[in-house]
Amino acid sequence: MTEQGVRRTAEQVLALAPDDASRKAGAKLGRAGPWSLTGGSASGLVWGLCKGSGSTPYRTVVDLKGPAYTCSCPSRKFPCKHALGLLLLRAAEGVAESGEVPEWAAEWSAGREAGRASKAARPAAAPGRPADEEAAKRRAERRAARIGAGVTELEQRLEDVLRSGLAGQQQAGYGPWEETAARMVDAQAPGLAARVRELGTIPSCGPGWPARMLEEGALLHLLNRGWLGLAGLPEPLAATVRSRVGLPGTAAEGEVVRDRWLVLAQYDSVSPDGRLTTRRTWLHGLGSGRPALVLDFGPPGRPPALALPVGLAVEAEARFRPGTAGLRADLGERSAAAAPGRAPAGVGTGAALEAYGAALREDPWLDAWPVVLGPVIPIPGELGWQLADAEGTSALPVTPAGGGSRSGLWQLAALSGGGPVTVFGECGHRGFTPLTAWHPGCPEPVALE
Repeated sequence: MTEQGVRRTAEQVLALAPDDASRKAGAKLGRAGPWSLTGGSASGLVWGLCKGSGSTPYRTVVDLKGPAYTCSCPSRKFPCKHALGLLLLRAAEGVAESGEVPEWAAEWSAGREAGRASKAARPAAAPGRPADEEAAKRRAERRAARIGAGVTELEQRLEDVLRSGLAGQQQAGYGPWEETAARMVDAQAPGLAARVRELGTIPSCGPGWPARMLEEGALLHLLNRGWLGLAGLPEPLAATVRSRVGLPGTAAEGEVVRDRWLVLAQYDSVSPDGRLTTRRTWLHGLGSGRPALVLDFGPPGRPPALALPVGLAVEAEARFRPGTAGLRADLGERSAAAAPGRAPAGVGTGAALEAYGAALREDPWLDAWPVVLGPVIPIPGELGWQLADAEGTSALPVTPAGGGSRSGLWQLAALSGGGPVTVFGECGHRGFTPLTAWHPGCPEPVALE
C-alpha cells in the first residue's frame, strides 16, 4: 500500500495540533473552499495553496513519512493550522493523487532527502585522544564530587525536618525547599533538585499530606544513600541512580531496537513555573513487545516537535537509555510510512501489578509502568472508579489523567457501555491512569482526556 493510500482519520490529524486554538483553526480549514492546487504523491507528499488574508496564498506541504511540515505562513506553531487543514482535507478524501509535484513542494522535499543522505553519509567521529579522555575524566570526577557534597547537605536537611517534625512544614512554607533545590542545581544534580521541589509542594496538597511527604522523603533518602554507595551497586542499579540524580546516560550507550512501534498514547504536561512543556509518547514494539517512552520538550511559547497520532505504527530504531528501567528511548529516523496498527493484547489486573512490581525492583523511584489491560470493565463507585477483569475476580483503582477532570473516565464508561474494553495506561502506586481505549468492535483507538 502506498503512503497516499494510508489515510489518517480526522481525530488522528487533530491529535497533531500543538494546542486547542490550532485545533479549532485547522478544523475550519479542513474543507475545499480555501484550497487550490492540492495534490498528493505516491511517495507520501501532500501539498496545496491556502487562501489567507493577503493576496498571495500560503504554500503548504506535508511529508506523511515524518510527518514533517512546511508552510509559508508566519505562524510559529508546528504544525500550523494550514498543515492541519490540509491533512483534514485529505482525510475527507478531498486531495487527489497527482503525477506532477509543484516545484516549490519538490524543492522542499529534495532538501529533506539531501539532509537525510548527508546525515547518513557523515563519517563516525574519530576516537578521542588520550588528553581529551583525561580531561573528560577529570570533569566527571569534579562533578561527582560536587554532587556528593550536595547529597550530604540534602541528607542533613531531611534529618532536620524529621527532627523538628512534619507538622511545622505548612507554616515553614515552600521557600526553604526552593533554596535547597537551588543548592542541588549548584551541585549539578538537577534530578535531586526536581524531587526537592516536588517534596516542598506536598504540605499544600490537602488532607493526608504528612503521609505522602514521609513517603517521598523516604524515597529521596534512598536515592541519596544510593549515590553515596554507588561503587557497591550492580551496574544496572547504579545506572538508574545516576539517571535519577541527573546524570542520564546517552542513547549511544544503550540498546538499539528496530521495530514497528505502535503509538499507544501521547500527552503534554507543563512544569509548575510554566516554562517547559514535556510531551510523553508511549510506544509498543509490535515485533519485540517492548514498551518505550519517548520524551520531547518545548520551551516557552513553542510546543514539542514530536507529534505522532495515537493508533499509528511507525518503523524506526529506538535507542534505549541505560538506567531507566528499560523504558526511556530516543526515536531514530523513521524508515517507512506510518500506518494504522492493531491494538496490542491486554493482560489482567493481577499481571499488571506483577509487572509494576518487577519494574520497581529495577527502579525503586519509578512513578508508573505502562500496561495494556484487557478485557476489563470500568466500574464507577462512591469510593472511586475501578477497572475490573471481565471475570470479576480482581480490579485496579483508577486515577484520572493529570489527577483532575474525570471526563476521560466517563468517556471510557460510554465506550464500554457496560461491556469489556482494552485500555492502555500507567500503573502506579496510586492506581491505574487510563490514557487510551479500544472497543472490541472498533479498531480505532480513543484517546481519553
